[in-house]
Amino acid sequence: MGRDRERDYLAGLLRDARSGRSGAVVIQGEAGIGKTTLLKQIAADAGDMRLIRGAGVESESELAFGGLHLMLHPYGDRFDALPGQQAAALRSAFGLSAGPAGDRFLIGAATLTLLSELAADRPLVCLVDDAQWLDNASLDALLFAARRLGADPISMIFTVRDGVRPFPDRGLDVLRLAGLDRATARELVAAHAPGLTVPVRERLLDEAAGNPLALIELADALESRPARPAGPLPVGGKVQENFRRRLAELPDATRRLLLVVAADATADLGIVLRAGDALGLGPADLEPAEDAGLVVLDGEEVRFRHPLIRAVTYQDAAHHRRIDVHGALARVLDGDAHADRRAWHLAAAATGPDEDVAAELERVAHRAGQRGGTAAVAAAYERAARLSTGPEGKARRLVHAARASYDAGRPDQATRLAAEAEQLSGQDGVVAEATFIRAQVAYERVSPAADAELALRGAALIVGSDPEQAVSMLTEAMWSARDAGADDLVRQSVELLQRVRLPAGAAKAPVTAGLIAYGRLWDGRPGTVPAMRAFFKAAQTGEVADVIERLIGGFIGLHVADDRAATELLERMAADARAEGALGWLPYILEALAIGRVLLGDLRGADAATAEGLSLAADIGMDMQVTALKGVAVRLESDAERSRAMAPDVLAHAGVHPTNAALASWGLALHDLADGQADAALERLDAVCSGPARHDVLIRAVPDHAEAAVRAGRPDLARTHLPAFEAWAAATSSTALLTRCRALLADGDGAGEHYQAALTLHGDRAYDAARTRLLYGEWLRRRRRRTEARDELTAARDAFARLGATGWAERARSELEVLGDRPAASAGDTDPLKRLTPQELQVVRLAAAGLSNREIAAQLYLSPRTVGHHLYKAYPKIGVTRRMELARLISEA
Repeated sequence: MGRDRERDYLAGLLRDARSGRSGAVVIQGEAGIGKTTLLKQIAADAGDMRLIRGAGVESESELAFGGLHLMLHPYGDRFDALPGQQAAALRSAFGLSAGPAGDRFLIGAATLTLLSELAADRPLVCLVDDAQWLDNASLDALLFAARRLGADPISMIFTVRDGVRPFPDRGLDVLRLAGLDRATARELVAAHAPGLTVPVRERLLDEAAGNPLALIELADALESRPARPAGPLPVGGKVQENFRRRLAELPDATRRLLLVVAADATADLGIVLRAGDALGLGPADLEPAEDAGLVVLDGEEVRFRHPLIRAVTYQDAAHHRRIDVHGALARVLDGDAHADRRAWHLAAAATGPDEDVAAELERVAHRAGQRGGTAAVAAAYERAARLSTGPEGKARRLVHAARASYDAGRPDQATRLAAEAEQLSGQDGVVAEATFIRAQVAYERVSPAADAELALRGAALIVGSDPEQAVSMLTEAMWSARDAGADDLVRQSVELLQRVRLPAGAAKAPVTAGLIAYGRLWDGRPGTVPAMRAFFKAAQTGEVADVIERLIGGFIGLHVADDRAATELLERMAADARAEGALGWLPYILEALAIGRVLLGDLRGADAATAEGLSLAADIGMDMQVTALKGVAVRLESDAERSRAMAPDVLAHAGVHPTNAALASWGLALHDLADGQADAALERLDAVCSGPARHDVLIRAVPDHAEAAVRAGRPDLARTHLPAFEAWAAATSSTALLTRCRALLADGDGAGEHYQAALTLHGDRAYDAARTRLLYGEWLRRRRRRTEARDELTAARDAFARLGATGWAERARSELEVLGDRPAASAGDTDPLKRLTPQELQVVRLAAAGLSNREIAAQLYLSPRTVGHHLYKAYPKIGVTRRMELARLISEA
């Protein structure tokens, strides 16, 4: 009754799914507002669609993947159709195999692929009621799938009750349910309680405020117990009070057995009756509750008619009765299959510290960790800590809980637990780990500088006792200090690294030496490149295996101008992360990879990596990484309008993350330079080259600064930052850009020789060569060497067009027009890859490499159907009809 607007909206979702378009929505509202009723209507309207249903249960919210298991375990026979890593992760999460689950987001990718596989038979609708009570691992997986649905015939609908806990609906449509309008509410009351007098009915309508459950329950109550002429309605206008009154009218034994039902979420009648028998209760004690319409018996299951009845039953019970019930359930839940539930019931029955129960919960945490349920690991360790009998045991378990909370993406909880452990413990190792966790949270929540300061504090405690862990912390400190542009923190990191004494042949030795060398570079000390190259080499060969250390090794490779080798390393790391399902690492790797591609002049490849990283980072809530990737996107130069639109978000974080802001400023300056706004470019580039982030790959901005200064008529400023760049170029044997700078600043005909030398030194770096050709062509034009100028400018224009550097291509066209040319088109204008979106380009590249749609989907965390949709759209854009043509097209491009 009523809800026409909402029903139409949801019917549209089903129509979209039937026509091959996905959709997801969160229905929010207070208890009793009609969310479950809408789901029942959707289920009825689904007809021949495949229907998958799930529901959150409060007492199950700490059992890792419990909700997802109930929804998907019937389709275990389809797991073999998933990519190997995804299938293994899902089996591990459901306890079907003993292998590790891997990255917590891999289960989300597996869920997405499985739903897509099931939807291949017929359109699918997935309904999840009371999603606020789903265990975090299941919720993360389902929301990941919902956010990455594409060209799939799937509708996903979640209902969420207000006032329970915040629901992460980011990126999803939200349908908010308000109360029924008065006319519809009046009809509903009349249908359930036609005998109510008009005054009582109107009072009921006022107090129920359009809540359907309140209208029904209170109407029924008022028919049997009329209201007084004045004063509030006998139930206080709250449906919970009505349920409370009805429960109070039941026999004591019935209420006690209902408490067993409320405390156990299995809904298994056998378990309920066995626990009841341990408390002296029998099957007949359920009958009054069934007669009162409070519970429903369905075969071997017993369920409350509404979740509010469960809540009132449990919350109103005396504490000692809850303890008795949990103890009884723990006794009857025997066997390995119920080990986790038994441990949680034991914990609920504990009346004080209990080391045996704490140890049981540690085993629960261990099992949850093997399945990939990091949120469940955190919950189990935290409860174990509360039951610990000594402060050091409590602190140790709290640190484990904090680490698991951080891994689960719960930074506030991780900080709270780590801070408590830090205060409790007197052991340096525990305090250091707690401080390290707070440092890692601080990177996102406060600033990279705050991360570095805390990591330094933690490392100082263990630099002598646990050198390898100290190096891990100091790696975090050094790189966060680099992001913050904080010279003093870099210097402190170097000082502590120099105190580390690693065992002979330790894997972290090249990391330590490389980071010390990198840190010394910030002080302008020479002789650092060999140690940095050794670190990079160790990352290339796998001698350094830790992901963050390999990633930093890739960055170091870019810094010492081994751009191609570093980019190849980062390509392999991205492929490994996809293959292993290490989705949480991928946005960081894609950031470095995009920068590497930019430095090589592969602007389209950089665009594809950035777009993929932005999509993933946004979907999994990595806000700081979204900002970092936007900084790279601004630097891409392929779309000036998009770059300028993204820049404010990045520049707003300049105070806490100057490296991202400097990268964005560099990008904006290049757009200015291409547009002929040399003064604006010079101002931006001067800030970049003299700012706190002037080290690292941003040293490459110096030649652009020199060009901007010369174009702005300020050759005196062009030499401002050249000494630092000359030192870097000499140390890295990277002299092409330096030679271009010398050409810009040369007098007379000597400039031409420098330009020609620079073009030889550029080798296969098409972008750098095109920039030099543009400058050389302009110089030749000014010298009235028109034919030579036309050749260089035409080559520059065509190269820029092929690379997607549209602003620079236009600049070259303008220079040709000065020579009197009016070209109708250039070679680059016919490049078909320009017509693809970044994601289409990524899919086409992988298809050209010989990967199937299913393999591409596994790499990009999309559904196979969405991959097919991208190829379907890409083929006519690039003029191919068969997959085998893609390899030739990509190779030619």
